[in-house]
Amino acid sequence: MAQRPIKLGPRDAEAVALHALAHVAADESLLERFVALTGCGGDDFRRRVNDPCFLGAVLDFVLEDGDQTVLAVAQAAGIAPEGMVAVRAMLPGAGEW
Repeated sequence: MAQRPIKLGPRDAEAVALHALAHVAADESLLERFVALTGCGGDDFRRRVNDPCFLGAVLDFVLEDGDQTVLAVAQAAGIAPEGMVAVRAMLPGAGEW
């Protein structure tokens, strides 16, 4: 997938966060860590999938997890890995959890 330039808006940031959420949900060890850190489980995912604050928290988790996770999410979303921090800044709650 071609990488998009980082001229993205909040809706684009939400789309990237949805890629991140899908990546976390598909990886059992990531999902276990996410649930352990946040207390959010499957029902919470479905209920909060449209909540920009929750999506921001998912991106926080991805950014804190390490390079491999950031690279995988960036690739799935079609953006450069170095753009992930800029994408995170577009959603509410940056650095609050």
